[in-house]
Amino acid sequence: MRVSAPALIATHLGAISVGWAVTDKTPVDEQVKHDGFFQITATKVLATTVASLREENRLLVFSYKGDARVRTERTKWWLFGGRQELSVPAVVNYQMNLSDLTLADVSFNETAKLVTVRLPKVTIGDIAFQPENAATINGGLLTWDDDQVEAMRKMNYVSARRAMVAQAQQAGLINAARRRAIENVTNYFEIPLRIAGQPDVKVIATFR
Repeated sequence: MRVSAPALIATHLGAISVGWAVTDKTPVDEQVKHDGFFQITATKVLATTVASLREENRLLVFSYKGDARVRTERTKWWLFGGRQELSVPAVVNYQMNLSDLTLADVSFNETAKLVTVRLPKVTIGDIAFQPENAATINGGLLTWDDDQVEAMRKMNYVSARRAMVAQAQQAGLINAARRRAIENVTNYFEIPLRIAGQPDVKVIATFR
């Protein structure tokens, strides 16, 4: 069963709290400096958050629903022709690959109470067509042949995928996906910090 990142963070934080109460107070994490309880707590929380995000692997940050309108034509023996127009809606997902996120991408300024996270770029993920809502118009002699109709349908879906990728690469959509990615990751870090008693720590996420 898949466990979400917030649940994993909360679980690990609970383990950290119990461990702190029943074990020796000497820090053993090599990532932690002997700078006091605040530094130790914040660093452990950040390490736990990074580990949880890594387990998410590809994080869905934004989705866009659009419509592709394409057309294809075929001829056979220079005598018979056929054409097909296709209009099909699709959902495009934007994601971040967090599998290589490490503590090296996270910096913590204890004096300023500021955490900075460097994010990988946002990429276009799955394109999910909705063929049940598609509209198809066929014309020409070749459309009497089911095999020819199916061949044109496959060609149109290839063109429709390219059309949706082009739509998804519009600057406005990319910027919206990047903003949502920053909001999501900021929340992933700020929530466990608040749970750990550090509500005044600010998190800023930027792209590499």
